Amino acid sequence: MQPTYAMDDAQWNKLIQDVAYYFNDLTLKRGFQYYKQKRVQPFRMTEPRKIKALVEGSDDYSVSINLDDFTLSRCNCPVSGPCKHMAAVLMNYAEQQERSVNKLANATAAAALHIPSASPSSSPATAYNNRQEQLKEQARQLPAQGIAEWRDYFATCLAPLALNTRNPQYVERSLSSIAKLKPKLTPISEKLFSLHTHLFILEAIIQASGSPAGVYSPSLGYFTHLAVSELQDAIAQLLVEELPLAAEPDQWQRISDTITYLRREMLTEARDRLREQPRFSVCYDLLWRNWITPNISSTELYTEEIAQLQQAEGELGAALSRNALLLAKSRMYFYLSEDQTAVTLLRSAAERPGLHPDEFMSFLTSLLVRGDWPRMAAWLAEIGPLLNSRIYNLQRYSDYWEEAVQHLPEAEPQMWSTLTLMLPTSREIYDVKLLAYGKWQEWMDYQLSIGKEPSDFRVKDLQPLEKNAPEILLPFYHQAAERYVLEKNRHSYKSAVKLLKRLAKLYKKMKREERWELFMSSFTIRHSRLRALQEELRKEKLIP
Repeated sequence: MQPTYAMDDAQWNKLIQDVAYYFNDLTLKRGFQYYKQKRVQPFRMTEPRKIKALVEGSDDYSVSINLDDFTLSRCNCPVSGPCKHMAAVLMNYAEQQERSVNKLANATAAAALHIPSASPSSSPATAYNNRQEQLKEQARQLPAQGIAEWRDYFATCLAPLALNTRNPQYVERSLSSIAKLKPKLTPISEKLFSLHTHLFILEAIIQASGSPAGVYSPSLGYFTHLAVSELQDAIAQLLVEELPLAAEPDQWQRISDTITYLRREMLTEARDRLREQPRFSVCYDLLWRNWITPNISSTELYTEEIAQLQQAEGELGAALSRNALLLAKSRMYFYLSEDQTAVTLLRSAAERPGLHPDEFMSFLTSLLVRGDWPRMAAWLAEIGPLLNSRIYNLQRYSDYWEEAVQHLPEAEPQMWSTLTLMLPTSREIYDVKLLAYGKWQEWMDYQLSIGKEPSDFRVKDLQPLEKNAPEILLPFYHQAAERYVLEKNRHSYKSAVKLLKRLAKLYKKMKREERWELFMSSFTIRHSRLRALQEELRKEKLIP
């Protein structure tokens, strides 16, 4: 028979406080329903404070709970973070311990009573002083501790804020609470501590919202979403800064723990919205690009990470994001300069919805920094056709081509063939580049192929052609004028005459006035029966 290990009052009060902090009310209500429906299979306790169980849902989900450190608890369902399956297991555990399941299901309200972790007779002041002493002791040990212990400290600091609304003020108070007792750290430790501080607060906000990690939900509310955005910006800014690990080589263990944390979060975060790049995917990419790659000279870490990703694929099961896995593997092979394998994996990732265009662009950013122009041109050609989302502005992609061609002129034909292949997605940058490179005839051929007319352009849009290649505009204007006349109404006649006036200027600029006069004579005779057209021509003084 499996032991259940009795829980004392202090541990019960701590459990209520932890559940109030890590779970939101909606998740607890759903967990309570699962508990009442007896979906929790008989579970086992491998150690006094560790629970393993199976919960029946749309599938059977494996739940592992660490009562001493909830951040180490896991469920292999698609939700990243505390979920209804974990809540149901905890309520089943409370029942076995002969504790109030209803109190656990309403942990948020119970926690508001500030139940002391000491004896029931302890006063609120005593409980507060005990907590402050606990915090000070934790803070004193921070310089020698690892990421897991740092997170325990964060959880203790933020516990009093569990009932606060998640908004920018919550972020400020959380940062202030964590920094209040923090001792002086070395420069590298300081950056790592700051990174994990922001990540922990971000995670706390996401979990409190009940939304899957990485996904913006309207239910977050404007101010909560604002807090998340500000945290993301702060994290990105931290990861862009240099991290000279050579000065503190003993920090590599914390870097390794950071990789492990971000890897799991990145592989399990939801990818339902293309308008925002998944949060932990950004962090994972920036960590490798700015903090790890500049500090290593061998390929060992990349090879190890590929092995870790493959292992995670087997461990995470249904919670795994296939896109994220393929993208992460592609990055590692990219760093190994095995571009063929990297591109193959990237194409496979792009076959599934959910990959954000900026995740492709990060490959190009690395090559731009290195100034590896031949390789950059090759990657631009590979990535271009994958940028098929119409919500994405391709200006950055266009700028990368400018850099590549400027440093490697022989890459220009490859640029044109890639942009042509990307049509119609690349239409806007293709238009601009044809004019910028003086490819007047190609520009005109493209406009005609997509059925454009002169009226679709402002006068200033066509000025470069009128200045540099006016002869190319002649058939464009002539054909359009004839089409307008065939519509046989007053409005179309006015449009035709407007174009004829522009034609007259072009012929004059080209010093072909005689040809213009011959054309107008023929045009007037052919349409002599169209009295309204004749009136418009006289009004604009094109005929006597």
